[in-house]
Amino acid sequence: MRLRHIEVFHAIYTTGSITNAAKLLYVSQPSVSKVLSHAELQLGFRLFDRVKGRLIATHEADLLFEEADRLYQQMSTVNDAAENIKNNDLGQISLALTPALGFDIVPSSVAEFRTKHQNIIFDIKTLHNERALKHLLSHKSEVAILFSPEKYAGINEINFGSAKLVVVYPKSLLPHCPEKVSLEDLTHYPFISISESGPLADLINGQLLEKGLSLTNVVKVKTYFIAVNLVRHCAGICIVDEFTARGQQSDDIAIAELVEPLTFPIKALYLENKPLSIVTTKFLELFKEKIQA
Repeated sequence: MRLRHIEVFHAIYTTGSITNAAKLLYVSQPSVSKVLSHAELQLGFRLFDRVKGRLIATHEADLLFEEADRLYQQMSTVNDAAENIKNNDLGQISLALTPALGFDIVPSSVAEFRTKHQNIIFDIKTLHNERALKHLLSHKSEVAILFSPEKYAGINEINFGSAKLVVVYPKSLLPHCPEKVSLEDLTHYPFISISESGPLADLINGQLLEKGLSLTNVVKVKTYFIAVNLVRHCAGICIVDEFTARGQQSDDIAIAELVEPLTFPIKALYLENKPLSIVTTKFLELFKEKIQA
């Protein structure tokens, strides 16, 4: 039996007539009769007998119905899954992202997205650029959302816009709490360096080199949130991305903008030979709105 045969047989068996089966399947009565005749011809036995204008299931039909019903239920499950996929309510979104985005912007985006798409499962890993790229290339993540990633062959980009670097300082060290500071100002204070932490460190170092400035590095770290925690304990001043700074605000520290802004792009990377799923595309649209808000 073909799937169409099973669908028509199930409809007639459960509704008791060709008329009702046609209404259930949204087709004409002649179409249902034709499919039933073809199914019986292929099977080599009758499925229904006509008794006083009514269709009565044969013994063979009773034996066949249990298996047909099981398959019909599986077909319904497939149809439900297809409908959920169309409505962006089924699937998994696998993200590798720079740790700074894990403080607020991604969690709030995920929470908002799941209020409308509750069957979506998220798999989120926070990784620095190099490891995130490896995850992407090994298909462990569908998308990598990173700060200032390099351009790679075979990898597509989605640009979400730009963000800025900010200065985080202990209020006890700068009691006048400036809203803006220059790189020159920072030469007078102990500095917590992220000099080996990737593209943002390169951005800072390039600006210092251009200006001929040298900061007093008292601690070197690779992780931005550790740098902010050191500031909280009055170990010095640091420059980090605005997301890390806002995500760790407290009464003991303050945030200042740089007089000469240092900005960097935020991009999503995905493999050229593996197009994004519909549901992932919808999530990235929401994320972009939050980034640009």
